[in-house]
Amino acid sequence: MFDPTAYVATLAGFVPHPLLFGCVSGAHMYGFDSPDSDVDLRGCHILPVAAVIGLDEPRLTLDRMAVVEGVEVDLVSHDLKKYVTLLIRQQGNYLEQLYSPLAVVDTPQAEELRQLMRQGNITRQAYHGYAAYARTMHKEWRDAAIQGAGRLKSLLYAYRVSLTGIHLLRAGEVNANLAELAPRYGYAHLLELIAAKSAEHRAVPLPVETHDHALTALQEELRLAFEYSPLPEAPQNRAALNDFVVRVRLELGAP
Repeated sequence: MFDPTAYVATLAGFVPHPLLFGCVSGAHMYGFDSPDSDVDLRGCHILPVAAVIGLDEPRLTLDRMAVVEGVEVDLVSHDLKKYVTLLIRQQGNYLEQLYSPLAVVDTPQAEELRQLMRQGNITRQAYHGYAAYARTMHKEWRDAAIQGAGRLKSLLYAYRVSLTGIHLLRAGEVNANLAELAPRYGYAHLLELIAAKSAEHRAVPLPVETHDHALTALQEELRLAFEYSPLPEAPQNRAALNDFVVRVRLELGAP
């Protein structure tokens, strides 16, 4: 079984600042990793106060690729202010990271941020990012599949993004795991494709017309989920998020 905490030392070695949280994202979080999947480490760190108020512009994003014990690790970590700004903009991948069940490092402040986002700061506008990415992955898979080169990974990504967006807009809950969402929304047959992806070289038929129709229908479901979503139109508690960023910077970004 995959253990995200095995990467605590790796994350600490990559990021020389206090961490709000660190998690594993990517295929492991989506529920269709395979033995050769790389590990996508994602995090939020807190730069020192002096770094953000001085004359020089700080480096807000740290990124690094490395091989750790034979596994390729892809790290991306953003400073607190940038991360919360991306959350306010309803960038789905950052919401997914914040609520990832695959925690490498967690803190009380990260849980506080999750609670603040639930208090009216996750909005219907998340639809736009999910819909655009779902269309992109759908087209990428379909164009390749028509030529006989459709990749299972691209197909699963298209389903995953669609269902994650639908679930968020309907239930207000962030869940990026396709293996959990597929049966809930009537797509239990995707579990066979997930098993094939996890087995790497297991071949399964991927009928273009069937999946093309299903993904097109999911786009419409996603649009309807947006239209009737109970989520607010815009963030309701931005001031509290601002206070959080200031307070945590002073607490954890002190010299």
